[in-house]
Amino acid sequence: MLIVLLLQTGILSADDQQPNIVMFVVDDMCDWIGPMGHAQAITPNMDRLADQGITFQDAHTPGIFCAPARSAIFTGRLASRTGCYRTQVYFQTRPELRPLQVQLQACGYATFGAGKLFHHPAGYVDLRGWDSFFLRDEKLKEKGWDLQTWTVDSPILPDPYPSSIFNHDRKPANKFFMEWGKILDENEELMADTLRTNWACDLVSKEHGKPFFVAVGLYTPHFPNYVPEKYFDLYDPETIEHPPYFEWDLEDLPPAIKRAKTARSAIHKRLEQLDAVEDAIHGYLASISYADAMLGRLLDAIASGPNADNTIVVLWSDHGYHHGEKFDWGKHTLWERTTNVPFMWMGPGIARGESIETTVSLIDIMPTLLDYSGATADAGADGISLREVLDDPGKAVERNVVVPGMQPGEYAIVSNDWRYIHYADGTEELYNLDRDPNEWFNMAGLEGLSVVMEELRKSAPVTWAEPGPERNRLRLITEGREFHWITKK
Repeated sequence: MLIVLLLQTGILSADDQQPNIVMFVVDDMCDWIGPMGHAQAITPNMDRLADQGITFQDAHTPGIFCAPARSAIFTGRLASRTGCYRTQVYFQTRPELRPLQVQLQACGYATFGAGKLFHHPAGYVDLRGWDSFFLRDEKLKEKGWDLQTWTVDSPILPDPYPSSIFNHDRKPANKFFMEWGKILDENEELMADTLRTNWACDLVSKEHGKPFFVAVGLYTPHFPNYVPEKYFDLYDPETIEHPPYFEWDLEDLPPAIKRAKTARSAIHKRLEQLDAVEDAIHGYLASISYADAMLGRLLDAIASGPNADNTIVVLWSDHGYHHGEKFDWGKHTLWERTTNVPFMWMGPGIARGESIETTVSLIDIMPTLLDYSGATADAGADGISLREVLDDPGKAVERNVVVPGMQPGEYAIVSNDWRYIHYADGTEELYNLDRDPNEWFNMAGLEGLSVVMEELRKSAPVTWAEPGPERNRLRLITEGREFHWITKK
């Protein structure tokens, strides 16, 4: 390997060695964590990560739900380039694209993956470029590498199941959506996310003959919010508060989105009728604290092992989640609660205890990690390397961030001061984030703001890729532990 030869000959110094990379991924986690100022969240290990590294306060997802966000992050390309807006499988649609793990492996890294790094159903794990990819059950490898974090026949489900008051009297009850509840503390080690974390801890605790990339993806705090009782017990149910709501929040939205969110508000209304809003939030906070505990295991394994001095840790969530804001419970929106996500870095050369307020995008993950590895991103990638900013936060520069929606021509442009939303039907929203951080008052169309909107539009993609075939137009073909997709006739 070229890097090894350069080190042996002295052409490359030890300071230029490729760092190990550990990627810790969570699912559906909004900015409700201690380092981002959420007073309710109990996240001591994320606090520790913040003290030892950098927290980006204004980081935004490159996709507004699981599949497009993760496709963008691992390919380094927005949906406007790949056509992966919804449930497309990027390596079926664009097999020529080299994902992050392939590019790291090509420049000398041992690569290890586990859990929800890609979308979770069968057929979404990109198997290329991994030295090893962990599944908790080897039989799942013969079913298209389905992650199956929770199943209805799991022996560790809460009792009774369904557990949440939201689903107790529903016929049929939701399997897992809007589900939260306590599992036995003794079953923590049997949870899929715990098994994934322990696998990663074992890897980072060992010496390796070459730099490693270990990526572990947790399903939590995605519904169902099932975690051990001790994480629920961290919170006093009587003191849990819901985010601020505004009775007329939907009234100034464009017609199509107003209709959709008015229908969606039935979930919130049911929670209110059941007096269960805070109870649902309790489940989410408990799940965040469980994820934090898993992060703590990983940080401890790194700190106590042989790789403590040369390992970068990056934590990110694929997107956020609404808990009644704009009367929504979910993601799939171009508003703040979906797009603003935790994004934290720690490692050699990275500034310590810094918080950066300028906007940034998770599309920057690939170019940044490739910069540290000594590789150059393939032509056509979006995003920029953050390495210079991680070394010196004073060099952070404000920029407009693009968040593609679920179809061509649909997007948000986010700056520190503004959020501009453009829907595919041509309707728009505009929010002054400084004066209206809750995005309650749509200012699109108000006199005097056309210049602001036009300036923000300039940051939108000029061209939009045609959408690839969605999951319902594809058929998964399994052959032993291999699989591929074909388009249905």
